[in-house]
Amino acid sequence: MHFSQKEAGEFAESLRINILDTHGVSVILCPPFLALKTVFDVVNGSELKVGAQNMHWEESGAFTGEVTGAMIRETGADYVILGHSERRHVFGESDEWINKKVHRSLKSGLIPIFCVGEKIEERKAEETEQVIARQLREGLKDLSEAEMETVIIAYEPVWAIGTGLTASPEQAAAVHAFIRGALKTLFNENVAESTWILYGGSVKPENTIGLLSDKDIDGALVGGASMKLDSFKGIIDEAGAIE
Repeated sequence: MHFSQKEAGEFAESLRINILDTHGVSVILCPPFLALKTVFDVVNGSELKVGAQNMHWEESGAFTGEVTGAMIRETGADYVILGHSERRHVFGESDEWINKKVHRSLKSGLIPIFCVGEKIEERKAEETEQVIARQLREGLKDLSEAEMETVIIAYEPVWAIGTGLTASPEQAAAVHAFIRGALKTLFNENVAESTWILYGGSVKPENTIGLLSDKDIDGALVGGASMKLDSFKGIIDEAGAIE
């Protein structure tokens, strides 16, 4: 919940000017709902893409304050973040709700960025794999292999979001490998190998290479560092330097 429409547009313009070449890195900007069209108009025609931060699972209806996938698509956005830790733990979204959103996003022509992750007490209790297995199983329920071709997964340890803490490359790699194994069990090896799995949790330029160098970590879901041009550009540049 940062940036007015004007501020979001100015930031996107600065980013577009400063990133003439993403070096093969896919960059998706996910501003607040009211800034989606503004940001899309600024980056349209460049390599930068646009996504929303959430959506409702119904096509329309009496759901005051909510936004549909069709409304998001109308702004020009192609992506939507679903199941973010703040949606789960601040707003109480269940696995069932998030699963409905994933299905609706695909029907709406949006690519879902589906988030999973454990809280600090769950990690301390050594329940990380149990929690993430449940989130994957319930959140991706009834999806076909074909539908999974467009789903992006993001692992975001809740204890490392906005805290300055970051999972070590070894910790992140272990969970990403577990997620890939779980996808193989839930679907098949093709889905497991082809699905992008992002890491989110206090990502910054200094730790980008250490995290993204692992074979199972395909990218980053960037939080606070994405609101500052230098740090966000630094992360993109570091990601582009990885062979």
